[in-house]
Amino acid sequence: VQLQASGGGLVQAGGSLRLSCAASERTFSFSSYYMSWFRQAPGKEREFVAAISRGGANTYYADSVEHRFTISRDNAKNTVYLQMNSLKPEDTAVYYCAGSTSINFGLDKRVPGRYTYWGQGTLVTVSR
Repeated sequence: VQLQASGGGLVQAGGSLRLSCAASERTFSFSSYYMSWFRQAPGKEREFVAAISRGGANTYYADSVEHRFTISRDNAKNTVYLQMNSLKPEDTAVYYCAGSTSINFGLDKRVPGRYTYWGQGTLVTVSR
């Protein structure tokens, strides 16, 4: 399974972007995957941004992005999204999508090492 992230770019502070992460294979059951977004800024460790349950009913956010970012998914399109509003310069990072069927989602959704599949990353740059 390959995950393809897209939608990054350069935006001014206060602006918006929507990231997408599409799974390359149509034959597997995307709805069986827990999906998340992480980000990594230069010189920093990869950090959790948002996660979504398999059916999409439950979402979770890092404190730094709650009420500004929204994670969603369309299982029919094998795609997960991250809508980012009110962007700040400190949101500048490479954003990665990640997925797993075997993760203990309740305990480990914020832990990068617990995810099996990763997208290649898409760069988001927020200027002042």
